[in-house]
Amino acid sequence: MNTFTLTVLIPSYRPGKELKELLRRLSRQKKRPDRVLILNTEEAYFPSGIIDEFRDRFPVFSVFHIEKSQFDHGGTRHLGMQFANTDLVLCMTQDALPKDCYLTERLTDAFADPEVAAAYGRQLAGKDSSMTERYTRQFNYPDRSCIKSRNDLAGLGIRTFFCSDVCAAWRRESYFALGGFERHVIFNEDMILAGKLIQNGFKIAYCADAEVWHSHNYSGMQQLRRNFDLGVSQADHPEIFEGVPSEGEGLKLVKGTAGWLVRQGHPEKILSLIVTSGCKYAGYFLGRRYRSLPGGLIRRLTASPSWWEQKENRN
Repeated sequence: MNTFTLTVLIPSYRPGKELKELLRRLSRQKKRPDRVLILNTEEAYFPSGIIDEFRDRFPVFSVFHIEKSQFDHGGTRHLGMQFANTDLVLCMTQDALPKDCYLTERLTDAFADPEVAAAYGRQLAGKDSSMTERYTRQFNYPDRSCIKSRNDLAGLGIRTFFCSDVCAAWRRESYFALGGFERHVIFNEDMILAGKLIQNGFKIAYCADAEVWHSHNYSGMQQLRRNFDLGVSQADHPEIFEGVPSEGEGLKLVKGTAGWLVRQGHPEKILSLIVTSGCKYAGYFLGRRYRSLPGGLIRRLTASPSWWEQKENRN
């Protein structure tokens, strides 16, 4: 077993049974985390029983509370990185559940290569997932591991930067060398940092055998709002995303999903796929051009209205 020390960092918001199950599964890992750190938004909604149940299951178990107005996708995780004080930090979301007891071991093994600065796991669709969601997970998280570097940009394009904080480990030394997660970022803090790592000669490992259950059945409007925020994040960081557009990957996913639905004997679901894909593209298109949109429309399109309020207060 490798000797890397590891913190698991989990931002939480009104957690329930999923967070408890995540912590139970982390406590059963072959490579047990040296520290589990929860950064919780809204203390009033955090069940006290979580602390009582898990304080003795890890060498260090910490819960910090922040106000909802202070939450930031990058800034909150950066705060956790500063507290961590371990070789590696595994960022997870409260609804990602390890499939087995080897998740942390397989992710941290990737860092035996000193050029690997981040490693992320495979996300599996749950039993209640829609057919299109199941294919999307297969498309984005295939069953073959790989190591990505800037040499892959020509072939993989924007997928070179893919690295999801649903389940992604970061080498703290490399993290701080490049300034860490962007603060005051609406979304996509993981890909922005991954892009910086790739541009600076580091590598990113995709570990297909490090698996978590994580999926969502979003409506068309929810997809539009998420992709709007994605477009905003890319528009705000042209130093990362200019020259590596996302549209081609989106079209490839739509075509692949349509073909898969036909092969599965469900061509009637293609109309729903087209509608949902149209919502995704509309959100992304508008998000990339958000600076030309009126503020009232932006509030209706975003999934993160509080972020825009914070942005106004900063200005």
